[in-house]
Amino acid sequence: MSHPDGRLTMDIDPQERGPQDACGVFGVWAPGEEVSKLTYFGLYALQHRGQESAGIALSDGERIVVYKDMGLVSQVFNEATLESLRGHLAIGHCRYSTTGSPVWENAQPTFYSAREGGLALGHNGNLINTPELAAMLPSDRLTATTDTEVLTSLLASNPDRTTEEAAMELLPKVKGAFSLVFMDEDTLYAARDPQGIRPLVLGRLDSGWVVASETAALDIVGATVVREVEPGEMLVINANGVSAKRFTPAEPKGCLFEYVYLARPDTTIAGRNVNSARVEVGRRLAKEHPAEADIVIPVPESGTPAAVGYAEGSGIPFAQGLVKNSYVGRTFIQPSQTLRELGIRLKLNPLRDVIGGKRLVVVDDSIVRGNTQRALVRMLREAGAAEVHVRISSPPVLWPCYYGIDFATKAELIAGNLSTEEICRSIGADSLAYIGLDELISATEVRKDRLCRACFDGVYPIEVDEDSRGKYLLEKSCGTPKSASVSA
Repeated sequence: MSHPDGRLTMDIDPQERGPQDACGVFGVWAPGEEVSKLTYFGLYALQHRGQESAGIALSDGERIVVYKDMGLVSQVFNEATLESLRGHLAIGHCRYSTTGSPVWENAQPTFYSAREGGLALGHNGNLINTPELAAMLPSDRLTATTDTEVLTSLLASNPDRTTEEAAMELLPKVKGAFSLVFMDEDTLYAARDPQGIRPLVLGRLDSGWVVASETAALDIVGATVVREVEPGEMLVINANGVSAKRFTPAEPKGCLFEYVYLARPDTTIAGRNVNSARVEVGRRLAKEHPAEADIVIPVPESGTPAAVGYAEGSGIPFAQGLVKNSYVGRTFIQPSQTLRELGIRLKLNPLRDVIGGKRLVVVDDSIVRGNTQRALVRMLREAGAAEVHVRISSPPVLWPCYYGIDFATKAELIAGNLSTEEICRSIGADSLAYIGLDELISATEVRKDRLCRACFDGVYPIEVDEDSRGKYLLEKSCGTPKSASVSA
């Protein structure tokens, strides 16, 4: 299924959206550098975290300019645009909507006039007390439909307080997942919720400082990783250097799903390289759930590290049995009915010479609704596979996420409605097995009590009123339609 506007999704199966992270954020304070281009390449490195819209806010010390639009980072910005955005300080954002509709008004960074100037903000995560926060605002201050817009407006609403004072007063009242980058004309700020659910890291440039959702973005712009922003901490970065402010005690609960799927494999979280963790998950999966097979193949790209580990752990040869078209991605051309019916073949093509007559172990990162795996198994059998044994490098996804991943409602999660045996029959596999939760946690090398595992075990680190949660929550309260014309 294509989007109503004719876009194909980035997902392998057009009929099923994969787990989507809220966003990627980036910020840089570096006088003398081309900060707009640094931000562009930082966002480019974080594109996997959000593909609906992209934006940059930049300051030259006198005023803040915001440029944002719908589309991928490479579609929103070009050389001329970046050349025109000059200054010493910038924040950037790429978005997938978990709160609010995918329309231009909800693209980030958000901006509000504040005191003698302005304030711009980008947010990765999802708040769970947005109505309570929105109630603190006059009705005429709320014009968009995101939790981010509420935060920005609150930070900018008190003319008697500096940005730092306003943040230190507001942030202890904010509940949920938030990794923030925000700025006024002179200063870059970065803040992370007390649980540290979403990642956020600090890096050093020769001429300044960088903050980003993932260490991979620091690597790409040539910054040295300094450390993670601590849960419950705000960094203030300006001509005086970097200062750290503690706005609330830390209660670390990093997202376990970052290790499974969301983060880039070349990113490091809590001292653990994500690719190494995924390979180790594959090794453990092979020991926990062996299969008699001829080759191990991944579902590219997210299944590849675990498939490598499964091959190592089992002694079964690793092979590339599926080729992914890296350039289909997101296109604005409406596919013909014939192409739509081909579905998954737009993104993946089987190597018949590799898989024909073979017993396959197919390694994927997760099963949400099951549509992708069902189409994959059917395609592999049509290409001549003798047997298809599906192995999943995460436990069954049983519960929805309220902290920034938009992958399904509880009713839509196949593992919440069917047993593993029933799912196996549903997708048409010869066998199906998932990694155990404790094995996955062990592979991360992070203590269980310092991880959020809610999507797997239903234990939410921050209490959530399920009835009050929803992607379009503010739209319902504001009466804003779920779709709007897109303008630049």
